[in-house]
Amino acid sequence: MENADDLFNPSLAAALIKLDPEDGEQIVEYFKTHALLTREKALLQSSIRDQKKLLVENGKLKKDIEQLKVQLQDKQRRRTAKALFAPAPPPQTTSPAPKSPVDQPAFPAGATAAVPGNISPPLSHDRKGRRKGERKARPTSDSFTLEAELSVDVSRLDLRVGRVLNIRRHPLARTMSVQEVDMGEDAPRTVVSKLEEQTDFEEIQGSLAVLLCNIKACRVRGVVSQARILCCAYSEDSSELLTPPTGSNPGDRVTFLNYPGDPDKELQSKQRVWELLQPDLQVDGRGVANYKGCGFEVKGKGLCRAPTLTNCGIR
Repeated sequence: MENADDLFNPSLAAALIKLDPEDGEQIVEYFKTHALLTREKALLQSSIRDQKKLLVENGKLKKDIEQLKVQLQDKQRRRTAKALFAPAPPPQTTSPAPKSPVDQPAFPAGATAAVPGNISPPLSHDRKGRRKGERKARPTSDSFTLEAELSVDVSRLDLRVGRVLNIRRHPLARTMSVQEVDMGEDAPRTVVSKLEEQTDFEEIQGSLAVLLCNIKACRVRGVVSQARILCCAYSEDSSELLTPPTGSNPGDRVTFLNYPGDPDKELQSKQRVWELLQPDLQVDGRGVANYKGCGFEVKGKGLCRAPTLTNCGIR
């Protein structure tokens, strides 16, 4: 590293001492110290810029690694399913040698051969190759579960924009709230949600939210809930409503560019579609809601976001 003498011109120092013999040396020392501090400040600022650049690059690398990990898991699932459902090769059997006419017993037309007591008659088969009376084999639970999991993606969720008309505390549960939500339908839907201690009812009432609409209606402490309001949260005690883009209206569909399928009419509880998809529903570092990197989008209006939270889950 350069010292103070290298940063200050010797000829200039000699000139200052000549002009002011008494204080010239102190002035020169002051300028040398100032030059050294300026140099150290510039080095420090350069180091901070490099550090910030490295942090950004590390974040990008982490995101790329997560995407590659998801792709590898999907490929592994597809390979497992392909191996599981591939038809088994036909067994190789040797055909018996044809009997000579001497070995074959001759029976008159329409006569039935007598069957010895220790030999059972051949069983007849139906058109599908099954023996009569034989039940069709059921698929194993493992293969059914794998097949259902491979066919699950976010397009099966019916996500729509709704406006909270009013909100009140659940009459039988202090930790729950009841909302009446306008979904652009003939009548508003009733939704039962968990309630935080510091929930501001006035702030929620009249606001837009994103709702899961094709879940089966269920009774929660005596009140029938007809949908699910999506929240972004770090934990049960820190959450906020997922917000649709500006200009959205009740009833607008939330879609995904990479998953264009149609939603189920009603999610079946046995298939556990919501439970399988929820781990991949996230809010990224920019506050944008996404599924495996594909954003929650209201066509022509923009992306759904978390008001203040980042890098958290959606529930």
